[in-house]
Amino acid sequence: MVTYRYTAKDAVSGKAVKGSVEAENENSATKMVRAQGLTVLELTPKGAGDANIVDRLLNRVKAKDKVIFSRQLSTLINAGLPLVQSLRTVMSQTKNKKLSAVIGQVINDVEGGKALSVSLEKHPSIFNQVYTSLVAAGETSGTLDKALERLANQQEKDAELASKVRGALIYPVIVLLVMGGVVGFMVVAVLPQVKELYKGLPGTNLPFVTRLLLAISDFTIRFWWLVLILVAIAAFFTTRWARTMGGKRAIDTAKLNMWPISGLFKKLYMARFTRTGTTLVASGVPLLQTMQVTSRAIDNVLIEESVVKAAEKVKGGKSLSESIGGDPYFLDLVPQMIKIGEDSGSLEQMLDRTAVYYEKEVDNEVKAISTVIEPVLMIVLGIVSLVIVGAILLPIYGLVGSGALR
Repeated sequence: MVTYRYTAKDAVSGKAVKGSVEAENENSATKMVRAQGLTVLELTPKGAGDANIVDRLLNRVKAKDKVIFSRQLSTLINAGLPLVQSLRTVMSQTKNKKLSAVIGQVINDVEGGKALSVSLEKHPSIFNQVYTSLVAAGETSGTLDKALERLANQQEKDAELASKVRGALIYPVIVLLVMGGVVGFMVVAVLPQVKELYKGLPGTNLPFVTRLLLAISDFTIRFWWLVLILVAIAAFFTTRWARTMGGKRAIDTAKLNMWPISGLFKKLYMARFTRTGTTLVASGVPLLQTMQVTSRAIDNVLIEESVVKAAEKVKGGKSLSESIGGDPYFLDLVPQMIKIGEDSGSLEQMLDRTAVYYEKEVDNEVKAISTVIEPVLMIVLGIVSLVIVGAILLPIYGLVGSGALR
């Protein structure tokens, strides 16, 4: 979730109104502001340094905390305890301070006559639309305990998939960081000594690579403060850009097209789509609402737009399988399995089987990426080492060849 600051115009009074909302992206934030009867004039993501970032990091609500909350509340409601008493019991057992405070606010709202789903919607940074939609469906059908149990299972699956993707990407990141550290050490510590060595040798005509690295070394040592400032500025603006709609679209496009991670993310998104769809359909959420909620749960702008377009086709009378069939962002198996489910009246089961299949495929992609990335990184590391060592040794070979060292 990202906090967005907005400036909007009140349709009634015509006055400018400022405030902030928490949403997954700019589209969601805009819709939330419009729901308040306001016309958005300006919308910008709040800086990472705003507010108390240390407090946020220490007290952020993890997926595990929400899973425990959902399971405990489900168990207590299933045992026949009233909702408010169940919430109070869960709050007393919750160790996360932020979640405990939020549960306290939810209790106040429920005691004031509001539905649990409406009370949870006030905290979108913790309880997303998938969560609140399932709770609302459970309240409507009288199966709130089962809906919460499904939510806990859904959250565990999501956390497991996210952990696998992070595991696949963390190794190359660590290797690149180590590589950057080694190169930095060579530039600021080794190359200056090489420069002093070549100063005392007669007839030294340094190769271009050596002169380039020495120039970089001199600049880094003399203007290290400027280098740090430039790096900080680049990191700041890159982070801000990544939170804008344009930045998110560019990053999401790269995820779907960049080798070797494109296959991993395509299968991850298919797993999310079908797993979330399974949970919503099983809870009795209408198909159009299921598609609306699922589009945001996928966390990819391009696929979200595809699902929204498919929802319009479904609204026009087409089946779900026809609506997503042929879409470049949906793998062929998904509409095929959905069609089988639609024809046989077992859509929930077919979505579940597809989700299980793609969750296993994510495992296979993680292993494949690990197998491919290791030799690629070794080659890159070898090339970098060769350039640095060559820049140091080439002048010596030149001197030997010219007879200057005889």
